[in-house]
Amino acid sequence: MRRIRAAVTGAVTLSLVLTATACGGGGEDNGGQATKTLTYWATNQGSSLEVDKKVLQPELDEFERRTGVKVKLEVIPWSDLLNRILTATTSGQGPDVLNIGNTWSASLQATGALLPWDAKNFEAIGGKDRFVDSALGSTGAPGQDPAAVPLYSMAYALYYNKQMFKDAGIAKPPTTWDEVVAAGKKLSKDGKWGIGVEGSNLSNNIHQVFVLGKQHGADFFTADGKPDFTSDGAVAAVKQYVDLMATHKVVAPGNAEYAQNQSLSDFAKDKTGMVLWQTPSQTFASQGMSEEEWGVVPAPVPSGKPGTGTATNSMVAGINMAVFKNTKNLDGALKFVKFMTSDEEQIALNKTYGSVPPVKTAQKDAAFSGPSLAVIRDTLASSAAALPQVPEESQFETVVGTAVKELFADAAAGRPVTTESVKAKLDKAQQQMPKK
Repeated sequence: MRRIRAAVTGAVTLSLVLTATACGGGGEDNGGQATKTLTYWATNQGSSLEVDKKVLQPELDEFERRTGVKVKLEVIPWSDLLNRILTATTSGQGPDVLNIGNTWSASLQATGALLPWDAKNFEAIGGKDRFVDSALGSTGAPGQDPAAVPLYSMAYALYYNKQMFKDAGIAKPPTTWDEVVAAGKKLSKDGKWGIGVEGSNLSNNIHQVFVLGKQHGADFFTADGKPDFTSDGAVAAVKQYVDLMATHKVVAPGNAEYAQNQSLSDFAKDKTGMVLWQTPSQTFASQGMSEEEWGVVPAPVPSGKPGTGTATNSMVAGINMAVFKNTKNLDGALKFVKFMTSDEEQIALNKTYGSVPPVKTAQKDAAFSGPSLAVIRDTLASSAAALPQVPEESQFETVVGTAVKELFADAAAGRPVTTESVKAKLDKAQQQMPKK
């Protein structure tokens, strides 16, 4: 196939600040006959919606050339996406195929609106065993057929500014949280800061405290799926994250208001020495930062050696592809998913977006062997964990993400962030969850 012609910048920001928006229509019909047209809702992976259209449209044209099926594309910003999908699940008027944040898989599965990926449907796209296990772990509730298939895979890593580290006399990048704080204090001077956060980004907040929760032996949900936000481990995780600003003073107070990748811009402009993020290299490049100026290491864990359990250092991040159950062109939808998860598309699209293919054979391509993506690939393989695959996961992101946002606001204003205040915020969040 052709090389994708547009350069893409940006990293995924899974913001759940939702606003009501009308949803698009599903597959069209003509006198009751299914047409050869699909509607596809794509996620905003690049620096703008227009960039995504330039990346995706040539691929959709190629799919039409091969199959005769035309794909009508709409790229939806993350701030609108979940609400658009939920509106579509209740109205029955959604797209044929759509991208979803993989953390929403179980929540959207519970609506009953998405096509279950049973053995027959997986076989239509080449088989379930083509996908890596870590990506399949975020496709729906355990014990049920997946609600989606993996499309793009990502994980968190620690990125550091080489020159700022050299100027501060830091010999090597940190691998533990104690080392992050120590390095951060050396970097935090003369208007510069140690590490950036996105304090108003609800989903990013969840990603960070979920991982810290694992390191403290907490999961935020019990084994039977009930919210458990006020356990000692959960409280300690949230406090540890907010304390980067509140206690250690290695995060600029202004980061409490960040929600749109501003921490990446600060990093690229030498205002911040470190950032925890998912595959941000394209964003750094768009800000004029060359690959030689930054380094990357696995995200920190208490022991310095990532692994499973309390050595978890990332959530399994990524984008899944789903099909609405009421599509009028199921055959075309399955062909489209097969096309998008083919080796050649997986290599091309993930290379362009700076992510890692969740398809095993595509992941072995040399394009994903560089230092940055190798860290992501290894993290996904050995030290990342899926967010809880429960129907209430999207509400969890909203209420606990908001609690963390409010705690960052307290820290920025100089108000004390104590174990008691953290527990009170998390208790309030738990009370807002649906009752079982």
